[in-house]
Amino acid sequence: MSSLRERIIRIWKEDPLLKRVLRNTSYLFSSQVVVMALAMGQSLLAAQLLGSAIYGWVTIITDFGTNVNKIFSFRMNEFVVRYMAPEMVKKDYQKAGAFAKIAALTEGSTSLFAFLVYLLILPFGAQFIVKDTSSIQYFYLYSLFIIANILYETSTGILQVLDRYRIQGTLQVIQSIVTASIVAFAFFTKGNIALILIAYLVGKFILGFGSIIAAWKALNDKLGPQWFLASLKGLPSFREMAGFTISTNLSATAKLLTSSSLESQLIGYFLDTRAAGIFSVVTNVTVPLMTPISQFIPTTYPEMTRSIAAKKWQELKQMLRRVTLISASWTAFFFIFMAIFGHWILNFWGADFVNGYPIMLIMMIGYSVSNVFFWNRSIWLSFGKANIPLVVIMVCAVLKIGLAFVLLPRFGMTAEALLLSGNFVVSVGFLTIFGMKMLRQAEKIDPETIEMAA
Repeated sequence: MSSLRERIIRIWKEDPLLKRVLRNTSYLFSSQVVVMALAMGQSLLAAQLLGSAIYGWVTIITDFGTNVNKIFSFRMNEFVVRYMAPEMVKKDYQKAGAFAKIAALTEGSTSLFAFLVYLLILPFGAQFIVKDTSSIQYFYLYSLFIIANILYETSTGILQVLDRYRIQGTLQVIQSIVTASIVAFAFFTKGNIALILIAYLVGKFILGFGSIIAAWKALNDKLGPQWFLASLKGLPSFREMAGFTISTNLSATAKLLTSSSLESQLIGYFLDTRAAGIFSVVTNVTVPLMTPISQFIPTTYPEMTRSIAAKKWQELKQMLRRVTLISASWTAFFFIFMAIFGHWILNFWGADFVNGYPIMLIMMIGYSVSNVFFWNRSIWLSFGKANIPLVVIMVCAVLKIGLAFVLLPRFGMTAEALLLSGNFVVSVGFLTIFGMKMLRQAEKIDPETIEMAA
């Protein structure tokens, strides 16, 4: 035990990259502990207030808006990290400012387009997914979510590149406290679905516009107040930037097609809102599995990009080994805990939700694989090869959705959970194995010239 403690202390002292990753992750993780607890609490209160069927309405409406926004607006977070981070390393603040400006203009314009698309297709969601046209008023209400998120991805990318993780965590905590407070008010005053949706909306506006203000201030502090006047000359070709942006967004869209947010739409369409509500609660209960490790994604991606740009291969491989060990340890602990106590925990939401226990166990298999190798997609993006994850995720998504149309109506939520879990195992496994192979090949072709510390 003593030697293990000494080894951990030595690693902490001698690995500045891991120390930086853990420090930045701790800002997000500490806030996410609060966010997670509040999210679980507000989910419990909302489900008990509304019941499984109407809670299913909330799930479908919020996921419908989220999915439309993700499909039709460009998420520029990865663009900012991919292009802005190397310029910050080279201290070329003119180009860094230009990339920030391009990202903001692109995301803003596509978000407005997504808002218009949402208004056009929301009647479909009310009629065929919720299966109750009276729900259309709530779809209109939640459409404001897209306006709240108009520059959110660009802002978070800028905050990541400029190491402003603490303010991100602070905003997330404030959002969660306000949202949970309104949900609690609705619960104790016997409020309705409209008040629950308003609670979510208020939180989205706090996080969305708070991130914009924080990113603007960070850019002014680091690049100067005239950063938005940066010239666009000397940048990579439009074709290259557009290709990366389209590929990453198509890849993220394909990933969306296999995520839990789409499941509520499929379950609502083929089954009913009660099943959608149960599936949503099961997903919420598994959030603690993903939350601690998901905070490593925005902190390791910029570091991976910097290490690859500097050809520090040993540093990169060492970081991947160590963060994977951390993620595997947490995942194993949580899986065992939920296998033992999950049935009892679900009972807090109500007896109807206990039916989701087998679904939870199936989903956790896929989530565990995704959790351990959380960097599977980021490594490809760091090398500028966004097309590979796109193809892999898209193929898996098409197969998964195609099978859902056949199996979901016959076998219900169990089939959907199996498809979701299997998709993660296959896609994450492929990207991880071949991503590491790509890293080893890059090291052979362009070996490291600076000797790394042991």
